[in-house]
This record gives sequence, structure tokens and C-alpha cells, in this order.
Amino acid sequence: MRVLTSAALIVVFAGLAAVCARINVPMVPVPMTMQTFAVLLAGAALGPWRGGVAVLLYLALGAAGLPVLSDGASGLEHFTGPTAGYLFAFPVAAALAGALYQRARGVAARVGLLLAAHLLILAVGTAWLATAMGVAAIAAGFTPFLIGALVKSGLVAACAAALRRLTAFRPG
Repeated sequence: MRVLTSAALIVVFAGLAAVCARINVPMVPVPMTMQTFAVLLAGAALGPWRGGVAVLLYLALGAAGLPVLSDGASGLEHFTGPTAGYLFAFPVAAALAGALYQRARGVAARVGLLLAAHLLILAVGTAWLATAMGVAAIAAGFTPFLIGALVKSGLVAACAAALRRLTAFRPG
């Protein structure tokens, strides 16, 4: 039963990432979305292994052609374009969020650690973006996302705390 529950939660969180990818503020070259909320919530709520797998499933669905990426995009070209660094950082950040969340004590520590996972996504994404834009990538792909990362980190901490009270969400 535990395996089926885990599989179902992985699929649900991959779906949540797809839904959150549709919630966006169109910006160029990187849109502001709720994807990172779903990515970090997967890790924080499911733990590092199941959360990381949920995000890998989400990315695999997008690469395979399902319209689950930002703005309903799909295909392998998104894994080489301007947002590729962010996408590649997602599963690492989910696993990191899961590992750190389990160890953190208190709301401030959890929000801070989730913010660190957000910053990892932003740093890797911006570094990738810089290969095409140079130092201008900081203004385009990092700075505009800082306030949102802080707000989403707080939301993830609150939602994960509520979900972890449920038996199915206890990492295993």
C-alpha cells in the first residue's frame, strides 16, 4: 500500500507542477511562474526522494511533449533554451528542500532553508542564462524573482507543515 500511495503522490505533485506552470507573469526571457512553489513543496511535503522523483516526472512529461511547462510549452528545446538552467535545477532543489525541511526546526529556519533552495534554482538558471546574455542575466533572470522567492518560500513552509500532519505525506 505504501508503494501505491507514494506513486500516487508523485503523480499528483508532478501534476501540481504542471498546473503551477500555468500561473505566470509573462516576462522575457524568463517568465515568473509558480513552478518553484510546486517544486519545493514536492520536496518539503514528500521528502527528498519522492519530491525529487515527482519533479523528474514533471520534467520528463514536458520533454516528452506534454504541454506542462510554463505557458503550456513542451519539448526538448526548452531544455536547451533560456530557461534550461532553471529546469535542470528543479529536481536538485526539490531533493534539497526535502532534506533540509526534515532537519529544520521552527518556521523561520524552514522559510530560510526553502529560500536557499529557491536561490539555488535562481543561481543555476541565471548562470545558464548568462551563457547567452552575459552579466545582463542577473537583471533578467535573478533580481526580479527575489521577492517572489521569499513569498513562495513562506507559502511552501506553511503548506508543507499542514500536509506533513497527514500520514501519507510523512517521508518514507
